[in-house]
Formats: sequence, C-alpha cells, structure tokens
Amino acid sequence: MFVVVLWTEPILHVDMDSFFVEVERLDDPGLRGVPAAVGGAGRRGVIASASYEARRFGVHSAQPTSTALRLCPRLRLVPPRHDKYADVSGSVFEVFRSFTPNVEGLSLDEAFLDVTGLRLHHESPVAVAIAVRRALRDDLGLPASVGVASVKFIAKLASDAAKPDGIRHVPLEEQMRFLSGLPVTAMWGVGPATFAALARLGVETIGDLADLPLGPLTSAVGPSAGRHLHDLARGIDPREVVPDIRAKSISVEETYPYDLTASEVVETALLALSQRLSARLRASGVRSRTLTLKLRLADFTTITRSVTRDVGLDGYRQIFRLAGEMLSSLGDTGPVRLLGLGGSSLEPASGPTQLGLDADESWERVEDALADVQGRFGEDAVRPARLAPSPKRTKNPDA
Repeated sequence: MFVVVLWTEPILHVDMDSFFVEVERLDDPGLRGVPAAVGGAGRRGVIASASYEARRFGVHSAQPTSTALRLCPRLRLVPPRHDKYADVSGSVFEVFRSFTPNVEGLSLDEAFLDVTGLRLHHESPVAVAIAVRRALRDDLGLPASVGVASVKFIAKLASDAAKPDGIRHVPLEEQMRFLSGLPVTAMWGVGPATFAALARLGVETIGDLADLPLGPLTSAVGPSAGRHLHDLARGIDPREVVPDIRAKSISVEETYPYDLTASEVVETALLALSQRLSARLRASGVRSRTLTLKLRLADFTTITRSVTRDVGLDGYRQIFRLAGEMLSSLGDTGPVRLLGLGGSSLEPASGPTQLGLDADESWERVEDALADVQGRFGEDAVRPARLAPSPKRTKNPDA
C-alpha cells in the first residue's frame, strides 16, 4: 500500500546568482570577494552582470559602464564571453533536468521546475531545492537562489527574496502574508504606466491591490490586465510549467554519502539510475539514441563513456544492460563517489523501435505499466526487487 502525500508547493524558481560574474570567477578566482562586473568598456559600454559586492555600491545590470565605474572606482570589469555563458547554461539545465523533465527555461540563468513527480523520492519540495542548489555548487561551482511555492508567480518572488544564494519557501497558508507587503512594482506586468494608474487608486503594495474591488481596477488598466493582476495579487496563477521541448538531453545522477566500493553495490546503484532515466525519458515522450555513463571517483577524477545506437531506447532493462557494458569496460576504477546516466540524441517515442535478441513483448508491457504508475505516484512507487530496501539497511551502502 502506497501513501501519497500531496505537495502543496511543488513549483521551484531557480535563479543563478550574478551568473556571468560567477562563471568568470570559475576561471579567475581573483575575482572572488571583490566588486566585479561583466560589461563593455567602451564609451557606450553597459553592465551585463554585477556581483553582490559591486551592487552594494549601486552597480547593477543595464547601467552604463561609465556610471558603474564612477560609483565604484575599484570595480573589476571583465569583457563578456557569451559563448562561454551559453555553454555553462547548458550544464546548468542538465542539472535541472537530472531532477525532473518538467523544466521551463526563462533565460540562460533561470527556470521554473515542477517537482511534483519527486514526491516519493524526496521528503519535500524544499528538500528538492536543497538538492538542486547542492548539485549546482558541487558539479559546477555556481551559487543559485531558489523560491518554493504553490504557483509560478509566487515562486519567482520567493527566489528574489532568497537572494543571494539562499532558499525561500512560501507555504500555501502563508502566501497572502508574503505577498501583501511587497511593492506592487514587483508584479509581472506592472511597468511605469500601469504603476501610475494604480497609484492614482492609492495602490502601493500587492496587499492594496488584493483588497481593491475589481471594477475600479479594470476601469483603470483595462479588463484583461485588471483581472490578471487581481488574480496574481490573490495568489491565483493557473499557468503550468511548460517543459522546453528543445531539450537536448535528459540525465540523472547521484552523489553518494559513502563511496561505493563493492562491484555489486555499484551495479545496484546503476540499476536505480537506469530506472530513473527510463522514467524521465518516458515522461518526456522521447527515446535516446546516445547513452552516457558518468563516474566520479573518490579522488574527484571524472570518467565518461558513451554509446550510440541506430534506434532510440527508453526501457530501463536496455539502459541498464548498455550502461553495465560501459561500466565493465572500465575495469577496476576504485571507489565511486558519483554515478550518472544521460540520454541524448533524443527522438519522439512514437517513432519506430528496434527489438534486440533478448526482447520480450511482455517486458515492454511491464515497463509501460511501470511508467504509468511512476507517472502517477513518483519514480520510487514501483521498483525492481533488487532495489527494495533491506530490513537491516545501514547508512553505509557497502556495509
């Protein structure tokens, strides 16, 4: 019997802190802890990203560089490298999709995640937020702020409140208290003209807007905008997280609290990842022609291996077999700190599939049923017997 706990705040908004500057700090540690900005140095140069040390002096993005240098004469100015930021952004989104396929990118450095499907894999949405931030820090060396809420609008405001490098959770029962004191200019769609119209009605905060009758509001800003703003002010936002269909890969990985040393333990961990990757491929309606295995060893050495097939796959038994073959080809690697599996060269699952010599149509039906249960109740709702927890399970997976 499964007990399903409904999460009331399953929406995460992840915003990378001072993204361009933090990427530059990866290559130049001398930029850490000092006022720094990415931007053009010419007469018409503009700041693209400013560190929080620089923001204390009034430096901010979209500001003329000349103004920034006047406000902060010791500002370390770095010319932008947009190709580099795009590459790192791809890695950031790989981390997001290693948790859930339901990722809606807003820009290079921010996205919404719907983590409803992880409710049987993590204790709470806040636990997912903690894990996402840890993965971004451990794998990429980058900080991020995360808002956790019931809807997209509040999650975005919560991530702003969490900056820099923090988490802000807004429980459903506290969301009106959270919203009421915020300035109305924090809302999507409230620009100078709309703010002027609201100010004439005495509206300064979101709480003021929530208390305002709908009639005067629609008269001031128009029927459509009025109803939309009125709903947002009351925490009503029906917009769903819409996954980016242009995703180039889907991956899963796990950093273990203890290094995995026994080969059978590593294989069992690989089976668990194979099932998780299969679930996410099926949830996204795609198959993968390229499978990539990633290992991080105890000394932090990272090893990757890939294999590409003519026809895509999405079943966990096929994934596990191919991943096991790549693992065996590595021989004795020593203790394993992290394991990961990624699927790329994605194609629609509605396309043709190729059955191997060991293929069994009954197994295809079993995996279809497995995917259906996991889609409804979470990835851990059903699992192979080998992955069932031992009654004498210890903290150390090798024990």
